[in-house]
Amino acid sequence: MGSGGPQGSARQPPRPAARACDTDHRAGAMTDTVHNRIAMLRAERGISRRQLSEALGIHYQTVGYLERGEYSPSLYLALRIAQYFSVPVEVVFSTEPFPRLGSGEGSG
Repeated sequence: MGSGGPQGSARQPPRPAARACDTDHRAGAMTDTVHNRIAMLRAERGISRRQLSEALGIHYQTVGYLERGEYSPSLYLALRIAQYFSVPVEVVFSTEPFPRLGSGEGSG
């Protein structure tokens, strides 16, 4: 009966269980985009991407990726960026788009 041995000579490790995603794709649910005001804060203070990157110990292109939303920072990096600008992290980063300046939102 049978081939006399288990199929395959090496047992494969079990695959990790699917991770729960932080993102809920239902209508109106939060997306996985992290919006930021890094470019605005840099411009207000006259700081170049290279100056910011050197202060944070990251590559200057990473600052550009962050500003364009092509890269979401780790929590540690997000906190360091906020600390660099001396503002709370929620002033720099949000899961919701920031209102455009001069849009009239919040004025009354």
